[in-house]
Amino acid sequence: MENKVKISRLQVNLTQQQLAEKINVTRQTISLIEKGKYNPSLKLCIDICRAVNKTLDDVFWPEKEGNDE
Repeated sequence: MENKVKISRLQVNLTQQQLAEKINVTRQTISLIEKGKYNPSLKLCIDICRAVNKTLDDVFWPEKEGNDE
């Protein structure tokens, strides 16, 4: 899963540990989400977005590549 969790987290000056504590998960969970190796639940996605002041679209919606229309 492609996401912008790391970019969004860094924009609000949070470490993985700080974000994890804000949303009650482990730092390892944040690391796996950022690497695309863990598919978070909708609730967890919403919690992450609230913590970084972004929308679901901003953080988790994949960008289209090469729109040939």
